[in-house]
Amino acid sequence: MHLKGLNILNFKTYEQAEIDLHPKVNCFVGNNGVGKTNLLDAIVYLSMCKSNFNSVDYQNVRHNQDFFVIQGVYSRQNKEENIYCAVKKDSGKTFKRNGKEYDRLADHIGYLPIVIISPADVSLILDGSEERRKYMNGVISQYNHPYLDNVLKYNKLLANRNKLLKEKSYNYNSISELLEVIDDQLNGLAKEIYDQRLNFTHELTPIFQQYYQKVSNGVEEVRLDYQSHLAEKSLKELLTQSLEKDKIVQYTTKGIHKDDLALTLNNHPIKKEGSQGQQKTYLIALKLAQFNFIERVSGIKPILLLDDIFDKLDVTRVEQFIRLVSDHTFGQIFITDTNKARLDSILGQIDSGYHLFDVKEGEVKLVGSN
Repeated sequence: MHLKGLNILNFKTYEQAEIDLHPKVNCFVGNNGVGKTNLLDAIVYLSMCKSNFNSVDYQNVRHNQDFFVIQGVYSRQNKEENIYCAVKKDSGKTFKRNGKEYDRLADHIGYLPIVIISPADVSLILDGSEERRKYMNGVISQYNHPYLDNVLKYNKLLANRNKLLKEKSYNYNSISELLEVIDDQLNGLAKEIYDQRLNFTHELTPIFQQYYQKVSNGVEEVRLDYQSHLAEKSLKELLTQSLEKDKIVQYTTKGIHKDDLALTLNNHPIKKEGSQGQQKTYLIALKLAQFNFIERVSGIKPILLLDDIFDKLDVTRVEQFIRLVSDHTFGQIFITDTNKARLDSILGQIDSGYHLFDVKEGEVKLVGSN
């Protein structure tokens, strides 16, 4: 699978751009702030129906405009696929595949698998557990539609339960039956979600460890450990035990909405133990493992987006990384960088062909090809 052409209109910094793309490697070079990352984000939209960086759709509309359009022409399993995404202020989002609008955006997720590695990934290490749950949800939902449906149903029921717990006018005795019905439904959904997250972590971890060793060329020990209340008891038991506390604090204190993914280096949290270079290597290895995992379960090579990832990596790690992605394990790759000399060096090690684009203030120009 690869993206053949990208057309964008009024998206972020771009008034208009039409780009013909190489099926293997596409590089965008330019100074910070000229719009390189926005091009990658447009590609993310076509796969995930949303931005990787700003979840509020209308905030991605170009300044002083009231809509944006992103269109992509793909080759997927030897068939051409036309994907259309439009967002208009006050009118919502339209998403079409080959001219037919989706009834549910969730039905598109995973059809065009994608993996992005960017500086924003550091939030997986530095921020709270919500970021790591989003990460698990984002990966699993690309190959398992029932999982995404279950997460959406769980979150809706959880919101209803929390609303009941916060409502002062209720007598808890009068809503006990309603809470029990909600708890029963949450219990079934939580078990499904827990099992999928557990299986995902077990399968991803050894792949991740292999990639870390390849990129770092070192002997550090890395681990991913899935942490969940459901490792102890069923959610129904946990909710029953915590009901009195939940009434006092007025929200649900136990459940898969509290899950976490512990990221460790040499048996210590990578957040505390790792240098900036080690943290970046950790995240790169995690995303490459994600690529490998999605390809295994879907049978399709995801598109790989590399956004300004070479900063803070030493020369050895850059060389190791390029050696990895320049073989034929990976499909179409997009790279952004501010350093043209570094990109020229990288492209010199890639024999699969490429397009090199110069990006300046919303304009994209092809300046090299092989």
